[in-house]
Amino acid sequence: MANSLLDLLTHKCEHHPDYERYTELFHRLDPTASPRIELVHRAETSISETGKKLGIFSGSFNPLTLAHTKMIEDTIVEYQLDELLLLLAKANVDKTVFGLPLAARLLTLKSYTKNREKFSVGVSSHGRYIDKVTALKAILPPRTEFHFIVGYDTLVRIFDPKYYTDFHTELGELFVDARFIVANRAAADIKTIESFMEQPEIRQYAPYVSCLLLPDVYAYMSSTEVRELLKQGEAIEHLVPPSIFAMLD
Repeated sequence: MANSLLDLLTHKCEHHPDYERYTELFHRLDPTASPRIELVHRAETSISETGKKLGIFSGSFNPLTLAHTKMIEDTIVEYQLDELLLLLAKANVDKTVFGLPLAARLLTLKSYTKNREKFSVGVSSHGRYIDKVTALKAILPPRTEFHFIVGYDTLVRIFDPKYYTDFHTELGELFVDARFIVANRAAADIKTIESFMEQPEIRQYAPYVSCLLLPDVYAYMSSTEVRELLKQGEAIEHLVPPSIFAMLD
């Protein structure tokens, strides 16, 4: 019983008409080749002109939570984004695949975006943000502004030198096109985010990083918590969007 909901959701997804196609799509993505992003769903009001604002929420979505959706929906309004891309990476930096299969996660994202005209869903071959920008520039109009929505842990990884061959050169290239919107989390409030960006070695990039204040009820939510509750056989309805449960009908 412990993992019954997770097992049922996986089973439902495996019988979805698009499941095999999405599985094959992930197999085709090569993290050792040039960065590539493929869109599996495009917003009704997708960006088609230069100079528009694209919000990108790239994550593992294992599973999608109400904290994720709160970050997304608040950012669209506060930053007046023209389109929002939910992006699932085949190769997330420092994350292995467990829990929901990648194709199933993609289906949960598509389910969430139903009737949301500004939302797109895509998959990325690469995990690093500089590589995602390279791939996005190949499929979006020139001078599109890329606004990445992230949490504090991701912000720390973005500024970790171990992910770069030439730290400042590559970061300089990243911030030509990208801005980052960082949400507070349980272990990192807004002051923590601001203090992190005040470090001498990265202070020059602070103008490209802004904060999104989440209410505590969302700041303390996590996919890890959802998975732990599943292991214990506990209810998760208060932590995930209704679209996930709609898939179980």
